[in-house]
This record gives sequence, structure tokens and C-alpha cells, in this order.
Amino acid sequence: MPAGLGQGVILGIGHDICSITRIQNILETHADRFLSRICTEAERAEASTRAHLATYVAGRFAAKEAVYKALNAADQTKMSWRNVEILTGHKGMPVLSLNGGCHDGLMSLVADGATPHLHLSLSHDGGLASAFVIVSSITGK
Repeated sequence: MPAGLGQGVILGIGHDICSITRIQNILETHADRFLSRICTEAERAEASTRAHLATYVAGRFAAKEAVYKALNAADQTKMSWRNVEILTGHKGMPVLSLNGGCHDGLMSLVADGATPHLHLSLSHDGGLASAFVIVSSITGK
């Protein structure tokens, strides 16, 4: 680890794969209900600008599942789909943020004085969306 960054610890790793066709089928019959249950308002607004809605939603669904897997050691009873938000950042990179029960779960894993970090990679290929999440923390300097 480069000098000055302190000690890094991986707290959790999660991965999920989602069928884009499966999401497309859900959206064809229950789009409003599904999107309001799974996505935050900001995600729904961003989704409304996408030409390939099912691809966008499948990526977010896979990412949220991967977050839950990465937070497996935390109490998940108060976590909900909308406690995880994935928006598109600089150069198209996904930006992951947690609130509510997911944020509380994350903080329960982080040692006092440590700073949590969330790492997300999304990929779409062959009709599938894949998400990989690493939850880590850095202590000291």
C-alpha cells in the first residue's frame, strides 16, 4: 500500500449476475411497480433517459444484490432496495452510495476511526448484467 494511506481492510465482497431478458419481461408487465420498489427517485430519473432500460435496470439490480452479499456480516433486517443507489458518474463509471439501513449496516462493520470505501464494477455482455462489489475500510494514516 502506498505510503500515507494507512491500513486497508476488505470487509466484504459481493457478486451477482442478472438476466437482462428477465428484467425486460418484468418491465413489460410491471414497470412502474418494479421500478418504484427497486430504484431510488434519482435512479428512476436517470433510467428514463436510457435507450436500453432493461440493460440499465438489470445492472442496478445486480449491483444491489452484490451490495447485500458484500454486507452479509451486517444485520440486513432494516435494509431495503432503495437504501442502495447507483448513478452514472464521470466517464460513465457507476457511483455507489448507501443510505438508511444499508449505510447503518456498512458502518456496523467499520472499526472506530476507519473510513469505509465502496468499490463497484458493472459489466453487460451476452444478455447478462454482472456486478462486483468490494467493501473496504482504511484506518490510520
